[in-house]
Amino acid sequence: MTEPLIIGAMVRTLGAYPSGWRHPGAHRDPATDAGILRRIAREGEDAGLDYLFFGDWLATGPDLEFRDPYLLARIDPVSAVLFLAGVTSRIGLIATVNTTYADPYAAARSLASLDVLTGGRAGVNLVTGAEPRAAGNHGRDAHADNESRYDRAEEFVEALRRLWDSWSEDAWIADAERGVLIDPEGLRPAAVEGAHLRVAGPLNVARPPQGRIPIVHAGTSPRSRALAATEADLALIAAPTLVEAIATRRLLRDIAAEAGRSPDELRVIAPVLPVVGDTDAAAKRIVQTLLALVPLAEGHQAARAAFPPNRTIGALADALDVSREDPLREATFDARVTTAEAERLGERGAALIERLDRIAGLGVRTGDPLTWRHLVAAHAVPAAFVVGDAGTIADHFELWRDEGAADGFNVLSAFQPAQFEAFTRIAAPELRRRGLLRSVAESQGSTLRDRLRISSYVDA
Repeated sequence: MTEPLIIGAMVRTLGAYPSGWRHPGAHRDPATDAGILRRIAREGEDAGLDYLFFGDWLATGPDLEFRDPYLLARIDPVSAVLFLAGVTSRIGLIATVNTTYADPYAAARSLASLDVLTGGRAGVNLVTGAEPRAAGNHGRDAHADNESRYDRAEEFVEALRRLWDSWSEDAWIADAERGVLIDPEGLRPAAVEGAHLRVAGPLNVARPPQGRIPIVHAGTSPRSRALAATEADLALIAAPTLVEAIATRRLLRDIAAEAGRSPDELRVIAPVLPVVGDTDAAAKRIVQTLLALVPLAEGHQAARAAFPPNRTIGALADALDVSREDPLREATFDARVTTAEAERLGERGAALIERLDRIAGLGVRTGDPLTWRHLVAAHAVPAAFVVGDAGTIADHFELWRDEGAADGFNVLSAFQPAQFEAFTRIAAPELRRRGLLRSVAESQGSTLRDRLRISSYVDA
């Protein structure tokens, strides 16, 4: 029997699509994130999802309003999972730690504490950072180069694991009659002496219930893929197509095997941005609304600080190699795209139009009217939407599993809470019916390692 997929939620309270926060009823105030986080956590746990995943970004700026609004102001990920530990009882909790700037002892301590407090539900996503502004926020003149960052990351992994191994499984004796609390031989130093990190240890937190807390890593560079394939339990990939995902998963498994690791110990997780409705048509109308809400260069918008230069009809025409003399450059955003104009957009324009028909039911000859606003928004703010009812969403998950593209998915929601709840209440039951998502009963009493189907760690 085929095992269920690993399915978690990548939590972005302001939504994963840049215009999602503008959707009617969407959460849009990070100062009130506590309420929406509780709602998401309970919803995900009740649906039987395997974990909640919190990414991170160590800087902010006005440009993020248009590119990634959810990064403007967000709760620290370790604080978020510790907060949710008290309102959940089964779901895994994965927080991001940036190895370039974090202190390994402090990270090991907070994560071990989370694991103890939750009975083994902690996980950590390790990133090396890619935001130059973060350097200034941490008192540095420049962002570290790629090689140095990954050298430090490898030492960071070693430090975490040695610190989590500070206490042997039988070191805590607690014999009141003899007055013996611990076996001192079972308390071990970390003794990490690397080029980038020095950590003495031992850790002053009880041994994590999972022994070694599951590690997650994502990236596309050779060093990043090597770290994911050799050290991570979950490798997050960014593959927009089935073919790319199959190739990436195969590559990561090959790297693991070449390093002497069983490829089956590595779980490859792909992102998915489902737009879910009761019907395919209803889901496509949601995409239409999201496209219509993308801010474009009209009125006061173009004069705003850091407004993207690609949100004009002229920028779209440039990208599609339309002649400078073509009058379509003078079209208005809300004008319908005519058949003659569509024919002058070339092969890439045709592909964009075909995609909008598929994900939003918009067309030149058939479907709802396709406007220049839709074209500019879809080109400027692309997203790999999977759009439809429960069956359509489940078909996508099933195809990627059966073709060997992924062992699971990180589910993103275009806006909160309605789209996440549409996934958990409409799509998740169908995923369970097909055996793609484990039942809620199967998750009772399990650790995150159990959910991820990672072999139990045995203390050396």
